[in-house]
Amino acid sequence: MEKSMKRYMPIFVFPTFFAFILGFIIPFIMGIGLSFCKFTTVTDAKFVGLSNYVDALKDTVFRHSFWYTALFAVVSLIVINVVAFALAMALTKEIRGTNIFRTVFFMPNLIGGIVLGYIWQLIFNGILAKYSTALALNEWYGFWGMIILVSWQQIGYMMIIYIAGLQSIPSDVIEASQIDGASRWKQLWKVTIPMMMPSITICMFLSITNGFKLFDQNLSLTAGEPAKMSEMMALNIFNTFYGRTGWEGVGQAKAVLFFVLVVAIGMIQLRMTRSKEVQQ
Repeated sequence: MEKSMKRYMPIFVFPTFFAFILGFIIPFIMGIGLSFCKFTTVTDAKFVGLSNYVDALKDTVFRHSFWYTALFAVVSLIVINVVAFALAMALTKEIRGTNIFRTVFFMPNLIGGIVLGYIWQLIFNGILAKYSTALALNEWYGFWGMIILVSWQQIGYMMIIYIAGLQSIPSDVIEASQIDGASRWKQLWKVTIPMMMPSITICMFLSITNGFKLFDQNLSLTAGEPAKMSEMMALNIFNTFYGRTGWEGVGQAKAVLFFVLVVAIGMIQLRMTRSKEVQQ
């Protein structure tokens, strides 16, 4: 069986590998090249050097979107993981109806971001209308609106990962800590959390990368804001590329900068995870 798999593996791997190169690698390389050009289509690109990157960094709205996105990523990381971990702890206890609660909390993750954005926009604007204001009139209304929306959507997904981590902890370890007289607080910090670091790492990585890459919820929830101060980086890149004539190259440069940022965050988190594993 193993010999047959090795023999026929290229037949099954090659089509997928070819599609990956055609659909991802080649456009990615072309995109990096176009970030150094002024263009409207890929056939009329003219090399302009680093001017696109200079214009991108001079764009005050883009710089604002970076800090706005970074703050959103940090706040959403904390809120989502703290609440998801607390729910996971509660739903691994021997109480009735835990499976129903798990399903209910997970269901918002199945709804698309655009749909969620418009639903929550109606909810928030309905509440804010009583105070003679609206979601699009203040960037911080949009900020906390997106925090609530994304938390409601992603907490259930992270909760499932935490539940899997909690259920993988050997029961004899918990019993040993109880016999030694450890309080619930010490048991949480000295036993449960250290043994759940793989699950915590996964959830933190997903939370922070999702925070930086947020697009569809931002597009639908804060649509119509005149000052564009609620734009996060992904939406700012989209609006630059498709909404400002002659700025296609600048939009592509912003996309490359965005890619470098996300990769850097992933590498830093991976390095921190490896250092913790070595210490343990």
